[in-house]
Order: sequence, then structure tokens, then C-alpha cells
Amino acid sequence: MRRVVVTGLGCVSPLGNDADTTFTRLLEGQSGIGPITHFDPKDHLSQIAGEVRGFDISQYVPSRKAAKHMDTFVHFAIAAADMAIADSGLSLDAVDRERAGAVIGTGVGGLQVIEAQQRTLLARGPRAVSPYLIPMFLGNLAPGHLAIRYGLKGPNVHVSTACATGTHAIGEAGHVIARGDADVMLAGGSEAGTTPLLVAGFCAANALSTRNDRPEEASRPFDRERDGFVMGEGAGILVLEELEHARKRGATILAELRGYGLTDDAHHVTAPEQSGDGAKRAMQAAIARAKIHPEEVDYVNAHGTATPLGDRMETNALKAVFKEHATSRKLWISSTKSMIGHLLGAAGAVEAIVCIQTIARSKVHPTINLRTPDPECDLDYVANEGRDRKVRVALSNSFGFGGHNATLLFAAFEG
Repeated sequence: MRRVVVTGLGCVSPLGNDADTTFTRLLEGQSGIGPITHFDPKDHLSQIAGEVRGFDISQYVPSRKAAKHMDTFVHFAIAAADMAIADSGLSLDAVDRERAGAVIGTGVGGLQVIEAQQRTLLARGPRAVSPYLIPMFLGNLAPGHLAIRYGLKGPNVHVSTACATGTHAIGEAGHVIARGDADVMLAGGSEAGTTPLLVAGFCAANALSTRNDRPEEASRPFDRERDGFVMGEGAGILVLEELEHARKRGATILAELRGYGLTDDAHHVTAPEQSGDGAKRAMQAAIARAKIHPEEVDYVNAHGTATPLGDRMETNALKAVFKEHATSRKLWISSTKSMIGHLLGAAGAVEAIVCIQTIARSKVHPTINLRTPDPECDLDYVANEGRDRKVRVALSNSFGFGGHNATLLFAAFEG
């Protein structure tokens, strides 16, 4: 198996429209959550979200006509991919395009377009529906557009595993390179799901926080008073390369993708199995693939959604994997979702970027709003204030509806 390294990062998030701004604001404990502005939420139980602000697609797609024929999740993916390629210093003209590809995921795809065109259908009839409807909402059009944009003729795949999507996409892209099917891959997730229907659906399932009067305090992972997750949106994309390919062109290597684990609970369509067995096995698989001991993991970016069942399950899984390393508080854990909400299919990708930046900067961001610790969530979740620490190994967890569990393990690069 060939070694896989990370050479570029691109991010669009509720805290900033690039990776560095996002991470800096995470370290500062800033919240990107506020009242929903994409639609009038007055009849919804939850009226708050982590929305992307100040994003201008014309910076990346100058043609208004072309941009109009893409859903917002594709806009975010294009922007994050452009940034990741620029960050990597990769010259596409020097790349074998048949050995370069993309694995990009989305949890719900072009739901904005679907809802808008459904309204058009009901109001004006079927002949008024846009001929671009299908290629606008299909999830595979995110990697499809990237292939067309950059001339990537190698493996090109769309992944959709709910909240585990972004993590699965990066792990699968890493496997493509490791087994020799490509040398360069764009990998990650994109989501723009703050729509009336999706928010209503999650509200009906009692999944969302209803702290509408205090949006910045609504996402409370591992806190006893947590009442659900907060919707978020954005994208995270990485440039992954085979080690020798990166070395040959003199790339700056940000981290090495050392481990990837994926399992399923086989338990329930939405509720996680409370012992955390599936999550435990995903983490153990990633650690085993990396050929390290659990005690060598310095930091975990938790799935940490702020749902009562989810946070408790993840705590149980972490204890089962790390034992005394976790209970003695030597393992630091934090939830990015406390500040940006849950980006669904993009969550794991943005959180993978956070892990890589944590390794690069030796700084761990806090879990904000952790004021009243849940006695059943009793590990070190880096409550409310970030800390400095030399992090050599970071692990990122994502768990999705359907019982999907995925874990990535990144390590500081050692030649």
C-alpha cells in the first residue's frame, strides 16, 4: 500500500470562507451560529443555523449564467477545491490527468433546487420546470463539475452516507491512491441544506436545538443541557497525493493520512447504538491501519453533535478504545460543531481540515458552551478555552443515520 499525504486544504464555513480564517476563529471560540436568513423560519421550531456569510461565487465562476445552473452545494465545492489546489501549489498542467480524480460527497445534494422547482411545478405547471433541474440537484455533479473544471480523468465518485459522508469521501479517496489507481485526488464534502423542508424534517424528528433566542449558545456538545444539533453549511476539500508524487514536485506536506476505519451499527435508522460498539470498531480499525497504539493519539475531533444519545454514545466508544488514556484526561477531545453547527455531508471534511491544522499549529480549539458537564460525558472535551499542545496524531470521527461510522487518522509527516 502506497503512502498518502495531504498537500492542500480548502474550506467554506460559517466562520470564514477559507481554512485559515475558519481555524483562527475556532481557536478564539467564536460562534458562527445565528438566525436563519435563507428563508423565513417563523413557523419552524428551530430558527437558527450556521450559515455561510459573504460568499461570492463570481470569484470562482465569473459567468452568472453558468453559476445559475448549479446548486449552492456545487458553488461551495468549487470554491473549496480551487483553494485546496492553490494551497497545494499543484500545477495541473504537470499532472497526468488520467491519474487524478475526485471523491466528493454531499448528504442531501441540491435540495434548494428541488424545493424551488417543486414550487414552480405547483404554481405554473410541468412545462415551467427548468431543463437544468436534474444536473442541478444530483449529488454526483459536485465531483462531476470538478472533473470538468480541472480536466480530471481518473477515478470520480460521489459518496452519500449522511453525516459520515465527508469522512468516507476522504477515506475512500485515500484508498484509491494507496492501491495505485491514482496519484492525486480531491476529497471532501459539500452541503447547502438550510432549506425549509430539511429544517422542518429535522424539527419533526426533534433533532434540532430550539434555543432561538441565544443562537451562539445553542450548540452544546457534551453539556447536560444540550437539546439537539444546529444546522450548518459549507464545504471542505483536501488535496491528497501519493507520497513520492508529492516529494517529486517539492510539495509542502501538511500531514499524512495514516488510518481509515468504517463500520455500521446495524441497529436503527437514526439512533446510535448506545454502547458505542460500531464507533469503537471504526476507531480501532483506523488505529490498527496506522500501526500505532491508542496511547499515541493526542487529539480527537469528536462527532460531538450535541444530541443526548449521540454524545453519550461517543463518550462510551472513546472510553472503550482509549481506556485509561482517555479517563486520565491525557487525550484531548473537542467538537467543532459547537461553533459552526452540523454541516451534514460536509462535516467530516471540515473537521478533517481542523485535525490537520491542529497538527500544523500545535493548538487545540475548545468545545464552547460546555458549562454544565454531563456526568455521563466525563472526558476532557477542552471546555470553553483552547489550549496549546504538540499534536502528532489526530483522529476525526463521523457517525451518520443508518448507523454509518467513519474514522480518519492523520499524523505529522515523518519522512
